[in-house]
Amino acid sequence: MERSSAWTALSVWRPARRVDLSFYPLRFEFKALDPVRFPPGLAGNVVRGGFGLMLRAHAPREIYERIFEPTGEKGPSGLKNHPRPFVLRARHLDGERYERGDSFYFDVHLFDMLDESRIAIRTAFEALGQAGFEVGRGRAELLNYQTPAPITLQLIPTGPPISQIRIELLTPLELKSAGEVSRTLEFSVLFARIRDRISTLRSLYGPGPLEMPFKEMAKRADEIRIATCELKQSNRSRRSSRTGQVHDIGGLTGSVVYTGELREFLPYLQAAEFCGVGRHCVWGKGQIRVTECK
Repeated sequence: MERSSAWTALSVWRPARRVDLSFYPLRFEFKALDPVRFPPGLAGNVVRGGFGLMLRAHAPREIYERIFEPTGEKGPSGLKNHPRPFVLRARHLDGERYERGDSFYFDVHLFDMLDESRIAIRTAFEALGQAGFEVGRGRAELLNYQTPAPITLQLIPTGPPISQIRIELLTPLELKSAGEVSRTLEFSVLFARIRDRISTLRSLYGPGPLEMPFKEMAKRADEIRIATCELKQSNRSRRSSRTGQVHDIGGLTGSVVYTGELREFLPYLQAAEFCGVGRHCVWGKGQIRVTECK
C-alpha cells in the first residue's frame, strides 16, 4: 500500500530556521459573471498571463518587479534572472467551462513573506476577474480570499528508514542536465534541482540559503536507483498573445519509483510538491506527488 506523505511535513511557521521553507498558501475563489473557459492544458498560462498584466497595472513598480520580473546582477548559483516567488496551482481548471453563477478557484503558493506582496497579489487577481480571463474575456467576481498563516515545511528527516518512494508527475516536467534536456529522471538530477530551487527561494525571499551538506547529500543521491519507470514525453506548445512567441510547455509525464536510502531526501521531495521543480514551474509545470511505498 501507498500513503500520501506531503502534509506530514507541515508545521507552524517559525522564522530564522536554516533547514526549512516557508510560504503562504493563498486560495482565490471566484463567481463567474460571464461564461469563463479554460483551454485544455493551459489554465495556468491563462491565469499567469492575466495576473502579470494586472499586477503591472495596479502594483507599485518595485513590487511588480519583485514578484513578476525579478532580476539581479548576481544571484545564487550565478543566476542573473531570479526565480519568481510564487507558484500557480490551476491544473484542475484545464478544459473546464464555468457558466454565469458558477464558482471556481485556483491556488497560489507565495514564498515572498512581505505583506506588500500579498496585498498586491490580491489586488491584481481582483482586477483580473473584473477585466475577464483571456479566453472569451469572461468576467468573474472575487468571492473569497483569506489571509492565511504561513506554512513551514521542515526539511529535517524524521521517522523510520524509507527504502522506496513513488513520484508522479502531475504536470509535464522539464529538467536540464549538463546543458541538455533530460529524457530520463535520474534521482541525483531531480534532487539537485529541488535542492537548488529551495535554497534559492530562501536566499532571495526568506531568511537565507539552506545550511546543509550539499556535497555529501549529492554523493548519497547518486546511490539512489530507479526501480520502475513509466515516463513518456509530452510535446505541447503555447503562443503568447502579447508577444506572439511560441513557448514549449511539454515535458515528461508519468511516474517513477526510486529505491535506496531515501529518508533524508523525503522532506525535500515533499517541499517540491508545493514549490514545483524544473522549467516554467511558476505556472504549474513540474508539479509532483510523492508517496511512500509500503
